[in-house]
Amino acid sequence: MRRPRLQGVYRKLTHAYGAQRWWPADSPFEVMVGAILTQNTAWINVQQAIDNLKTEHHLDAQAIADAHPARLARLLRPSGYFNVKSKRLRNFCRWYLSAGGEPALRRVETDQLRRSLLAVSGIGPETADDILLYAFGRPVFVIDAYTRRILARIGLIDGDERYDDLRREIESALGADAVLFNEYHALLVRHGKDVCRKNRPRCSECCLAARCAGRTLTPMRQ
Repeated sequence: MRRPRLQGVYRKLTHAYGAQRWWPADSPFEVMVGAILTQNTAWINVQQAIDNLKTEHHLDAQAIADAHPARLARLLRPSGYFNVKSKRLRNFCRWYLSAGGEPALRRVETDQLRRSLLAVSGIGPETADDILLYAFGRPVFVIDAYTRRILARIGLIDGDERYDDLRREIESALGADAVLFNEYHALLVRHGKDVCRKNRPRCSECCLAARCAGRTLTPMRQ
């Protein structure tokens, strides 16, 4: 994957949308909670669940770890799969506390921290990388469905690459830059949600249309 092409896509997305300043949260811990809750749901639903936690004074690792499963599931209901996510969030918070919380985790080297996150039940590569990038500011590029869809449609990738292979390829091409990775991924999410959608992509509004081989194959619908 060539750096100039990736940079060109980034410039076009930045021109179209401006700075994204992600992740939308008030603290690194809130980012971590959001990364777990956003699995298989829209962000608006995650925000409702986080608001519930805040209202009940439960947006705290110890409070979540100690919460009764049924009560925590009730608070997380808007995020969907709330029983599963309740268990995953409690698992994460127990690990987080046992590891010494945010101050201690910030001292852990990135690869080791990633391995530790992946060892937590319910934390997969995308969630781990969301936490590393957005909560800890580590230069780790997040590979999600938006990234795969957009880069595949404009011919930069095949789209079926293994997660870690694609992550390392993009990181190698762009260089280790957490600020760039943050903005780039946020822009891909914005473009994937608003324009380059899985179904009914708005090709006539796409700033990357000139690069997209599929633009004439997909109906342009509003």
